[in-house]
Amino acid sequence: MNNVHTRFPATLEIDYPERELSRLTTFFRPFTVIPIAIVLAFVTRSTVRAESATYVVGSGGIVFLATVLMLLFRQKYPRWWFDWNLALTRFGARVWAYLALLLDEYPSTDDEQAVHIEIAYPPPCAT
Repeated sequence: MNNVHTRFPATLEIDYPERELSRLTTFFRPFTVIPIAIVLAFVTRSTVRAESATYVVGSGGIVFLATVLMLLFRQKYPRWWFDWNLALTRFGARVWAYLALLLDEYPSTDDEQAVHIEIAYPPPCAT
């Protein structure tokens, strides 16, 4: 297992349940996923709103542009940004695994559950 983590900077493992998945929850999955999908949408989506020539740009989720600028000009990636992005990636993977019928367990907003994503923190840039 550790050998895999040294070869690849990111890994995804999903523990498939050893029992049969529930047919009832499978049938209603498109409806039961709605509340957690709304939560995921609120923390990941970007919004652009125009009000009388004033543009308001709000961004949640993975802070992509800010991360690119931080890496470009400061050559560092703050650990708390990395941890936020990793936690959000894990949460999104749990929701999509549930929707893709890979597991019956309703996605948690904070527990790892059966979806395991590991991403190595990038080493500092050599200058």
